[in-house]
Amino acid sequence: MGREVIEAASDRDDCEVALAVNRSPVDPVAGVEVADADDLPTLLAGESPDVLVDFTGPDSSVEYVATAAEAGVACVVGTTGFDDEQEAAIGAAAEVVPVLRASNFSRGIAALRRAVRAAAGALPGYDVEVTETHHNGKVDAPSGTARTLLDDIEDARPDLDERVHGREGDAPRTDAEIGVHARRAGDIAGEHEVLMAGDENVLELTHRAGSRRVFAAGALDAAAWLAGHDAGEYDFTEVLDSS
Repeated sequence: MGREVIEAASDRDDCEVALAVNRSPVDPVAGVEVADADDLPTLLAGESPDVLVDFTGPDSSVEYVATAAEAGVACVVGTTGFDDEQEAAIGAAAEVVPVLRASNFSRGIAALRRAVRAAAGALPGYDVEVTETHHNGKVDAPSGTARTLLDDIEDARPDLDERVHGREGDAPRTDAEIGVHARRAGDIAGEHEVLMAGDENVLELTHRAGSRRVFAAGALDAAAWLAGHDAGEYDFTEVLDSS
């Protein structure tokens, strides 16, 4: 994703990559030198960027965001899979600088979330299943986007408060459950499907990302929007609503 963000930024007029870091050596990307991650504090002080864009892992993300906050640099975070302590650390940084987090920076996913909330509220009593599919290197399961969709469904349907991850053996469905399924295969950028069934009706809402470029474009939209905002926590929907 870091490579995708750098390459996407090179095609835009509203943003420029001031610096890039990685924990292991890599060749320049789209003409941008990639420095060692340990040099981030020095680079932030020297380059004074407006926003740090992070797509790493939970441990490194917390470290990068804290470093950015110390330097007074806003943060766009696309990393998922944080535990409670890491969530608190991100929240602490947002007390110092603006932090915009999203489990998915696709505009299509934002539209899917709105459709899912409306459909779930309009179909009381229907069974709900959520399936996500990603490339074979993705670590966390279910995906952050799937968890966000599950939160949306539970907000619209308070009667669904049990997440059942897969099924095996004798596993009859309960009225309160949402079935959750995660698949990992090949180089799939990301697919999310919400199925609702009942009263001889089946509704399927699906989003497929053709490549990671859609996420990079959304993250850069968020970075351009976030620059200059006050400290606090922001959501990608605020970016979409302002455009």
